[in-house]
Amino acid sequence: MNTIHFQNIDMLHLLWAAPLAAGLYWYAWRKKKRHLALFIERGLIGRNRITANYAGRRKQALWMVAAVIFLVIALARPSWNMKTETVEQRGRDVVFLLDVSKSMLAEDLAPNRLERAKLAIRDCVDVLEGDRVALMVFAGSAAVKCPLTLDYGFFRMMLSHISTDSIDRGGTMIGDAIRKVISDVFDDRAREYRDIILITDGEDHESFPVQAAEIAGEKDIRLIAIGLGDEDEGRRIPVTNENGEKVFLTYKGQEVWSRLDAATLRKMTGATPGGKYFNVSTGTINLGDVYTDLIAGADKKKLESKTLTRYEEKFQIFLAMGLFMIFLEMISRDRKKEGDNHA
Repeated sequence: MNTIHFQNIDMLHLLWAAPLAAGLYWYAWRKKKRHLALFIERGLIGRNRITANYAGRRKQALWMVAAVIFLVIALARPSWNMKTETVEQRGRDVVFLLDVSKSMLAEDLAPNRLERAKLAIRDCVDVLEGDRVALMVFAGSAAVKCPLTLDYGFFRMMLSHISTDSIDRGGTMIGDAIRKVISDVFDDRAREYRDIILITDGEDHESFPVQAAEIAGEKDIRLIAIGLGDEDEGRRIPVTNENGEKVFLTYKGQEVWSRLDAATLRKMTGATPGGKYFNVSTGTINLGDVYTDLIAGADKKKLESKTLTRYEEKFQIFLAMGLFMIFLEMISRDRKKEGDNHA
């Protein structure tokens, strides 16, 4: 056996309970001895059964103190037999590209398109299997809110802060956003194992999104598009005026109606290898299932390798010994009671 390593060494502070238990037994023994002295002559205390009782109590005290020591050591999780192993982490790079333009406030999906999209992304992150994820949002411009990371907690925190105010410039420039993902997020040295999950209503203001998708396809980047919104009639865009009242967005005196542009999204995904378009419209979609079907089983690259040092935990030995000491103490106590009853 090599050097003992404790996984939770702070628990060893509880060893002070061992002398405390010994002190309680000693105090009880002294107190009983004083009481006996009141009724029995001092010379008789050291004779016959009384001596045997004191010896039995000392054994009980020793067993209980030993039990405390063994149980505390077990809580500290002792381990030895150090082993090293190399673990390779494999996965894909997945960028969630989220539309945060005002049209995403349309309420053809409850509570609105943007909140439904954020919920779908959270569901997807819950089933991730070691893939790096990034978050970029866009409207009239685009911004990286979370770079590629394996820290899913940080990703969720950044996602929770996303709103239509995350981008100051109005409009919808899908093409510019895709080009920014290619230049600012992905590492161009790895030409495979890269996915963009685009979540939008598809409306675009002349940013040439299909041509941007073609550039992504040339770099072996796969585009998965999720289309949100009513494709036929469309919906008005609710906003809050300066009086705090709910009104609908207008442009040149006319109310703006937002419709899903599914045709553009289909052309975009068709321009990338293995691209896929999902027409949610005003229904529902489980992005977790999309991930499982299209990404989890796809080829993955080696992200990193780590050499891990691991010790074999042996707390079970000390736990068993502590319980055995308690068992001995209980048996001794029962035998003492039986002896007192026969006396």
